[in-house]
Amino acid sequence: MTTAQAKSASLTDRKILKTAIVDSFWKLNPRLQIKKPVMFVVEVGAVITGVVLVLEAFQHKGNFWFGLQITLWLWFTVLFANFAEAMAEGRGKAQAETLRKARAETQARKLRSDGKTEVIPSSKLRSGDVVLVAAGEFVPGDGEVIEGVASVDESAITGESAPVIRESGGDRSAVTGGTRVLSDEIKVRITSNPGETFLDRMIGLVEGASRQKTPNEIALNILLAGLTIIFLLAVVTLQPFAIYSGSPQTVFALVSLLVCLIPTTIGGLLSAIGIAGMDRLIQRNVIAMSGRAVEAAGDVDVLLLDKTGTITLGNREATSFYPCPSITEAELASAAQLASFADETPEGRSIVVLAKEKYGLRGRELAPHNPLFIPFSAQTRMSGVDMDGKEIRKGAPEAIARYVAEKGQIVPEEMQQHIERIAKSGGTPLLVAQNFRVLGAIELTDIVKGGIRERFDHLRAMGIRTMMITGDNPLTAAAIARQAGVDDFLAEAKPEDKMALIRNEQAKGKLVAMTGDGTNDAPALAQADVGVAMNTGTQAAKEAGNMVDLDSNPTKLIEIVEIGKQLLITRGSLTTFSVANDVAKYFAIIPAMFAGTFPLLNTLNIMKLRTADSAILSAVIFNALIIVALIPLALRGVKYRPLGAAALLRRNLFIYGLGGVIAPFAGIKLIDILLSWLHLA
Repeated sequence: MTTAQAKSASLTDRKILKTAIVDSFWKLNPRLQIKKPVMFVVEVGAVITGVVLVLEAFQHKGNFWFGLQITLWLWFTVLFANFAEAMAEGRGKAQAETLRKARAETQARKLRSDGKTEVIPSSKLRSGDVVLVAAGEFVPGDGEVIEGVASVDESAITGESAPVIRESGGDRSAVTGGTRVLSDEIKVRITSNPGETFLDRMIGLVEGASRQKTPNEIALNILLAGLTIIFLLAVVTLQPFAIYSGSPQTVFALVSLLVCLIPTTIGGLLSAIGIAGMDRLIQRNVIAMSGRAVEAAGDVDVLLLDKTGTITLGNREATSFYPCPSITEAELASAAQLASFADETPEGRSIVVLAKEKYGLRGRELAPHNPLFIPFSAQTRMSGVDMDGKEIRKGAPEAIARYVAEKGQIVPEEMQQHIERIAKSGGTPLLVAQNFRVLGAIELTDIVKGGIRERFDHLRAMGIRTMMITGDNPLTAAAIARQAGVDDFLAEAKPEDKMALIRNEQAKGKLVAMTGDGTNDAPALAQADVGVAMNTGTQAAKEAGNMVDLDSNPTKLIEIVEIGKQLLITRGSLTTFSVANDVAKYFAIIPAMFAGTFPLLNTLNIMKLRTADSAILSAVIFNALIIVALIPLALRGVKYRPLGAAALLRRNLFIYGLGGVIAPFAGIKLIDILLSWLHLA
């Protein structure tokens, strides 16, 4: 599902509009409406006025035309609210349809216990089955690559045309059903049963109808229900006082007053706001496992970010050699290259490339020397080669220092100075030694992404603290942290260190977000309040996180936080507007209802509305139309700005609070003039 496809599911999509209109009527079902207390009251009010209208018509009593208009506009109010929700759900369903097209029935070559294969439909595969997938074939189900390496086309899932590499034994071993292998052959162990694949879960999640209310949304619904009950009691008890004062009110007036006083604007748009928030994530190729995760992203206090690929451009590259005084740079480069042949990390390969480019060390024939290569490992943090009576090692300064110390040697003072300088400048130093004697240092350089400092400044303005996590030594980590502008860092981080850091922040009452892609990240992803797993990562990581980034872009975490903030800001802004515009509707209806009996109340008719019927009808019409006017804002979201809580509150009150008071005065007056001109009231 591409971003373009997501955007096509917009307000102007005729198919979605048509479906939303039909769904608006289906949603009139009381069993569905009762889940939205405010709109349920409006629907009950519309039923009551409809019944009274019919009875009065048979009895030839009352103002039939006025009652009919009130009843119709009450039904329109409910339908407009249903339409907003149906539009949000429709966009999700359109995106789910795109995903369904990728979930085709395929044939699978299942590996039997006797080593032979049998061809079966993918729907018959079960968790634990092993299948072979060759070039040109589709992966029949979610699984882990247990043997081989292949290039895989995941465009049906991510929308990204560039193929990705999937291989066994690493953090890029997970494959998704429906993707296509482009080269080679891989052996895949299926990890899901039919109907439980990642694609199935995604389809269910993006369909609006399957979304559950979030805790904040439930709390707001309770608040709105409470306000509705309060105004319901006020309106019900108003009639006895009206009768006592000699000005009994019609059912149409009382129901209109109730509908205009309860927070119908936010009540009608609340579901649409929540669904649209998740929809904005989907547009950025992020699947949230729950609405709770989206809201948590909006409340995040601390962001944990990996250095490599998130803050820096990617893998470190060798840029310079620094030989000891008695060693030439060419000698150091030759030894460094020999020691790096067994290092398959990107850093190790970059050392080989640098030696080739700088000193022409190409096509070296090593077979006659019977070399014994020492592969790089995370435990030793070294790689090397033994040949012709020489032991050559390359690795982290601490590892090489321990290595040479075995023979009573030390790292020369000149190299210590180079190590310190490289680390302070943000690079990563490595040392090269031969026969337990240090030959020199290598500088690996990290490049901080452009614009990342400004993004961190924006997060800081919102009160969010950023922390960089890296396996580098503290000096290097500190230098990169300064360049990037993060607030803090964790150096030489191990999986248990990440867990401890997250728990420590949560113990302080903070909400924590982090990204990860490996099995070793799974515990921390599960512990974090917002855990964003990379789609290229392992199945364990994807199951532990509460969001999956289909693009596998670690910097997406910053966008996710902004989308979560936008969701909360939109809900808060429209709630403020809804409550504020009730004030104007109160001033429109109350004076009009009792001015005939108490002429002094005309002084409160500050809008100079023509008649009582016109005032009531104008307020009801405005109450319905304002929901329609705000549907695009609810679906698009209030524009996000990285401001602090106090600044956001001031902006909210000034724009949506003050606007919520002023807009109804102008709107109701204009409708009153129009009704008078058309002789409708």
